Amino acid sequence: MNTLIVALTAVALGAPIPAREVKLQNETFEQLWDAKFDWKLDDLPAKGGVDEFRVPYSGYIYPDRAGGTRNVLRKYDQAFHHGRNLAAAHEQWDTTAFKEPAKGIFGGRALFGRMEVPNWYGHCNGWTSAAIRHAEPQKSVTVNGITFTPSDIKGLLAEVYIYNDHTVLAGDNNTSVNAGLFHAIITNWLGRGEHPIGMDEDPGKEKWNYPIYAYATSSAKHSARRVEVKMNIAYALDSDGEWDESPRIKEIKYFHYMLELNPSRDIVGGYFFRDSSVVDMLWVPLLPKASGQPGNEAGNPYLNVKQVLAIWRASVPAETRDKWVTVDAPEADKVALRLDGKLTTPVSQPVLPVETDGVDSESSAAAEPPVDAEPQPDVARVEISDDSADTSPDTEQADDASADSADPAPAPSDDPVDAEEADDANPPAVSNDDDTSEGMVEEAEPLELDEFLD
Repeated sequence: MNTLIVALTAVALGAPIPAREVKLQNETFEQLWDAKFDWKLDDLPAKGGVDEFRVPYSGYIYPDRAGGTRNVLRKYDQAFHHGRNLAAAHEQWDTTAFKEPAKGIFGGRALFGRMEVPNWYGHCNGWTSAAIRHAEPQKSVTVNGITFTPSDIKGLLAEVYIYNDHTVLAGDNNTSVNAGLFHAIITNWLGRGEHPIGMDEDPGKEKWNYPIYAYATSSAKHSARRVEVKMNIAYALDSDGEWDESPRIKEIKYFHYMLELNPSRDIVGGYFFRDSSVVDMLWVPLLPKASGQPGNEAGNPYLNVKQVLAIWRASVPAETRDKWVTVDAPEADKVALRLDGKLTTPVSQPVLPVETDGVDSESSAAAEPPVDAEPQPDVARVEISDDSADTSPDTEQADDASADSADPAPAPSDDPVDAEEADDANPPAVSNDDDTSEGMVEEAEPLELDEFLD
């Protein structure tokens, strides 16, 4: 019995959700969804997730030690910079510039002050952002005589988002995520909105980011103001390399926590038990911005975001793009948002239809490649004027600043968890061994994630 009590000891007792966090969630949700963030426990779904077609693909994290995205950027340079080594050269610098003291054999510093790039540096946040915001590319696209395969296009998207803007929903590398806030974010975004979010799952120094796409809970009422919850979340793991047709590698993470409610049954706080997983950050990727502009200041200056998005649109069927819901989308990719099964986009402001030729209608002439009217069966051909394809960083950013006030933006980075345990696949029923329980425990039937994970 003593062992059980120790195992279930809370990490922090009765931690309230800070007022600034409540304000942040309310304002962020209102801005991105045009709807209210819901704090009332009884209104929040016990399980939720995305449709099968919306499950994020398992992409590659492009480790810095392996050269990052240099290979696909060489192709990009051939197509848009007349073969000059510009975008690829910048990536070579970016993947080697940020070094730390190397570790010696016994964990201390290596001799002679040797420096090296940490083995966890890469594009996990870029892949996570791309897999949340974009349907998986399905066919090759030829631009200026250079063919980009689906795997190439995924690499370009990962590079677009590596330094692009994101909104931190909870956690900031300095503070832990409150259990009540964690439950509210997961159930609002994935339950009500059926929208994936990013997760930095390692609370330590290393950053490992993955897209969460489903969850399920079981719960037990300890009193009118305290509810114990067990939750499984499903998220996509990265793949060992980039593939034209990516796998869907699922992983499950288990959480166990107590929610604290006010008299109106709004979530006001909570704490995790010691048998629970924890995360470092929950976040959502935002509209990609032009390199060098606010929201993507450190982005590759030789990579034109509009050109990459045009290639992606040409590689994905219009019927898929037409139903790919994402917050903060470019005008060409906007799809009416649905929350609790209802449209949140005002009827007086109809969403623009997605261009069938896969080209952003607001792009400048230099970045508006029309798709060939008669493409090959699995290769779309895109033509982009050479006049602006080979630009210097200063000229390119000036063009983007004037013609692109709503272009793509950065995000956060990974440590796998064993998903094969039966206890994780089916959350166990909540126990009543908490000595502080008040009254009889009302136990909910355990829920399963199978419908989201098949």
